[in-house]
Amino acid sequence: MEHLPKRAQHFVFAAIMSCVGIVCAPSTLAGSQPQILRVGLIGFNSAELRQGYEQSLVDGLRELGYVEGKNLELVRRYADGQPARVRQIAKELTDLKLDAIVTTCTPTTKVMENATQTTPLVMAAVSDPVGAGLIKSYAKPGGNITGLATQFEDIVGKMLQLFIEAVPQASPVAVMHNPRNPVHQAFLKQLASAAPPLNVDLIPVAVDLQTDIDAAIDGAGKKGADSVLALPDDTLIGHFRRPIIRAATRRRMASFFGYREAVEDGALMSYGESRRHTYYRVAYYLDKIAKGAQPGNLPVAQPTRFELAVNLATAQALGITIPPSVMARADRVVQ
Repeated sequence: MEHLPKRAQHFVFAAIMSCVGIVCAPSTLAGSQPQILRVGLIGFNSAELRQGYEQSLVDGLRELGYVEGKNLELVRRYADGQPARVRQIAKELTDLKLDAIVTTCTPTTKVMENATQTTPLVMAAVSDPVGAGLIKSYAKPGGNITGLATQFEDIVGKMLQLFIEAVPQASPVAVMHNPRNPVHQAFLKQLASAAPPLNVDLIPVAVDLQTDIDAAIDGAGKKGADSVLALPDDTLIGHFRRPIIRAATRRRMASFFGYREAVEDGALMSYGESRRHTYYRVAYYLDKIAKGAQPGNLPVAQPTRFELAVNLATAQALGITIPPSVMARADRVVQ
């Protein structure tokens, strides 16, 4: 595990949550819970791909006294990979006048922001929300959005470095990205800067909803790609994670993602925050909002540590030996 860059340490979640007076505006509801906390969940992917995340949220809420079917109502909506459905869901959830809505990433948060400026929105994993214009600052986000940010904009170069350290023969690397996602444009620039010192060649592979993943990875292979790096913080790439893993494995390409669930699905490696732990932490924001806090006054937290996951079964199938230096840093190993 690696520590955050120094500038991000100002927003350590533990420090935020250890302060009982978490920069909240006084409220007549403070110290009390609503009879029923009504929370919306918007997901671009299928329910199956989100089970672990949402169970962590339920667990976190239970520890704070909220039990589904008793004093907690979770309104789950899934777009099953259909962008138009995301906008419909955003309107549906807004019309329900819920206490809060949980979003997962930059694209879904943007859609919800366009749908409502009043219902509190709690982000679970958004890259550079200040740069994306979602919040004013980490310390005091303003508006109706708060929650947790990722730091992929700072660690995407580290992802590439770890990949090459583990698999020196991985270059050229096919970089799966969504050209319509602004944060992916920033990630690509970071990778372009990180690649030359590592003697790595990059082959960008654009993905949209109509992309034939097998054909896209075959095409990258014909251009010389020996591995696949799937960029994080994107609903579309997340939706295609299993087809990407299957196509890469079929071509005997190592694949690298930003979250361990992909490694559990058969990818070789991942590096990033624990998404499940992030959803667990979202519960604290929902509790604060339920007790009267204004989302714009709740500091946005960033991860303080990241986890490295390795799938040894995949490594063996691909004939790859992960160096001891990498294995010693692995937080999660799939046999």
